[in-house]
Amino acid sequence: MIVEEIMKTKIETLKAADTIESAINLMREKKIKHIPITNDEMEVVGIVSDRDVKDGTPSIFHDGSVTSELQKPLKYIMKTDVITGHPLDFVEEVAALFYEHHISCLPILKEKKLVGIITETDLLYTLIQLTGAHQPGSQIEVKVPHKAGILYEVAGIIRRHNSNIQSVLVYPDKKDEAFKILVFRVRTMNPMNVISDLKKEGYDVLWPNMPGISS
Repeated sequence: MIVEEIMKTKIETLKAADTIESAINLMREKKIKHIPITNDEMEVVGIVSDRDVKDGTPSIFHDGSVTSELQKPLKYIMKTDVITGHPLDFVEEVAALFYEHHISCLPILKEKKLVGIITETDLLYTLIQLTGAHQPGSQIEVKVPHKAGILYEVAGIIRRHNSNIQSVLVYPDKKDEAFKILVFRVRTMNPMNVISDLKKEGYDVLWPNMPGISS
């Protein structure tokens, strides 16, 4: 899946000369936490988050005029070292950027112009869709040898029961590099027969570990 498929294209932006107060009002009105700061050519020159606004304005209990602080331009509080993405980037690569750089928003540029935006919420929703966690079904985790063709073999056992596989995740076994874990989301509310056959074929079913079914 690429970024273009999940990014929001209706983007709220402000200019560097706009006031801090305008950012606060826009965030409240649109219920957003990040605002890209652009120039007249829609090039990103900065970004402002709700945290930037909070850190850049005094408390209401602070002595002095709060109003004057709110009239300061955003150029004084915006972040200018903005990490950006491209519409054709892979979603998993973008997720790695979020993790590595501890960011919660990513402006998406095409030919240096702002064309979209992705937030942590967008990534989380995409993960839910990819795993099928929002659909009724059962999750089956199987520990298998790390070898070619193993996914096809295990999926074949599930297929024999006419159970539709909604999603598959593969990750390494942290305890043994010679194995990996297959996580199937299967469209069945009773996976007992599938689990029984997997164990009969010699596979180690980690979840669910159904009592009464021998390995």
